[in-house]
Amino acid sequence: MEQLLCCGTADDEAWQRAELVQLWREVGDEVAWRAAERNEVSSLVGAALQRVLPPAEIPGHWHEAVTTVTQRITLYLAELDRAAAALAVDGIQLVALKNSGIARGIYPHPGGCPMGDIDLLVDPRDFRRAHACLVRLGYEFDSRSPLGEKGLVEAEQSGGSEYRVKLQDGSFLWVELQWRPVAGRWIQPHQEPAAAELLRRSDSVPGTTVRLLCPVDNLLQVCLHTAKHSYVRAPGFRLHTDVDRIVRRCGIDWDEFIARVDALQVRVAVYFSLALAAELLRTPVPATALERLRPAGWKERAVRRSLASAGLFDPQARKWSKLGYIVFNLLLYDTAAGVWRAVFPSSEVMRRRYPVGPTWALPWWHARRLWELVWKRAKT
Repeated sequence: MEQLLCCGTADDEAWQRAELVQLWREVGDEVAWRAAERNEVSSLVGAALQRVLPPAEIPGHWHEAVTTVTQRITLYLAELDRAAAALAVDGIQLVALKNSGIARGIYPHPGGCPMGDIDLLVDPRDFRRAHACLVRLGYEFDSRSPLGEKGLVEAEQSGGSEYRVKLQDGSFLWVELQWRPVAGRWIQPHQEPAAAELLRRSDSVPGTTVRLLCPVDNLLQVCLHTAKHSYVRAPGFRLHTDVDRIVRRCGIDWDEFIARVDALQVRVAVYFSLALAAELLRTPVPATALERLRPAGWKERAVRRSLASAGLFDPQARKWSKLGYIVFNLLLYDTAAGVWRAVFPSSEVMRRRYPVGPTWALPWWHARRLWELVWKRAKT
């Protein structure tokens, strides 16, 4: 079953033509459909079946899945273009992140790009103006998470804000406006590329005012995003297609890529994003690149054991205990100093994230943060 899901979601038509139909018939359509639905890849597998079989030989639910996602993502991309055009009038550059950017400028099949929202990156100096522009467009400033910040100041401090907007068909789209490209609780600001630098190196998308991260930055960002989701938490398995599509469809300067990974001290986190894509989806990551990023043997074994225990599929299933989840995240840091900074961020980071006040109050806010890390599972 896992092999069917991997083959059906990889950006590799030759593999699909060689093996997909046989795998599908071996497991049976009902089992294949349930597995694809559980892993949120039914439209991807359906699109792959459409590439290798006559339409009449494919059960209707696969066609329906592809059509539904195609229609929804087409509306999302139209809204992305509308937002980018409005921000451009105000002189604000906008980069579409992750699957939003992949669907807009890299992977030409909307039905193969299911997503629940779109992610927009702006320069932190433009964040307030971008917020005002979106509100003028009819965007409702809101949060999907009971743990999310409601106030604009708090949202800005945390790295971004969320909005809800009504689309042409009456449905609603969630939009994340970010100035931090990753913004995870376990990813420190110094481990993320600066938004201003990303925007400066970004590429235009012909026919729109949307911009994409340059290939090296794009790959690094989706690798960190996959690590932020612990490689297996929802949407889980589907996240590896982001790495797969960028590697296959964009020219990657691997020396430059590894240099940026080293500069941010995220070798371990990035290694597993690349290695899992290569192992699951046959993503053509050069063996030399993987070897240069490979962590110490004990750490690789520990991470792989933890991932095997959690399971690489079924992203909605419980993956770790609270303690196990914390230990797993700490294993992804390159150094002991990185672990320390993850648990006890600098005073500057704490002041950006919390209303610390006088210096003597810092220990209390560190204690609060530790409590949140252990007991509060933030939105991802």
